[in-house]
Amino acid sequence: MLDLVEVWTDGSSRGNPGPGGWGVVLTWKGKRKELSGGFRKTTNNRMELTAVIEGLKAITRQDLDIVVYTDSKYVCDSVMKRWVYNWERDGFSGKKNPDLWKEYLSVSRRLKSVKINWVKGHAGTELNERCDQLATSAPCTAADVVYESL
Repeated sequence: MLDLVEVWTDGSSRGNPGPGGWGVVLTWKGKRKELSGGFRKTTNNRMELTAVIEGLKAITRQDLDIVVYTDSKYVCDSVMKRWVYNWERDGFSGKKNPDLWKEYLSVSRRLKSVKINWVKGHAGTELNERCDQLATSAPCTAADVVYESL
């Protein structure tokens, strides 16, 4: 599985809503790339989902198999139990974060294969812990325009 990309993700917010951030570690063929960002007012679930989206957006090749690791049951279950596809069919009626779910679907569909695995957070898993550090230390200065306009 030389063409497997691992995308480790985490999101956080201090307060819910409150300032929040996301962190990503991508690994492929022994290479590693770290990404992070933050918002002045957002929610934890938005940051968890944003981390996955930003990780997938950073992958420029469409022919790679991708495994995303997240400690968010919200993200993992929504995708792996296929709830998000039902939400899409129903126009995301009554669902939270439709803007991000639409972006996730758009980004993931341009890639060959995306699988999402849940990992226990704060359990000493090296790359999950690193993502947590990135998420919690990201400068929270950008505007989460969709959230702030609610």
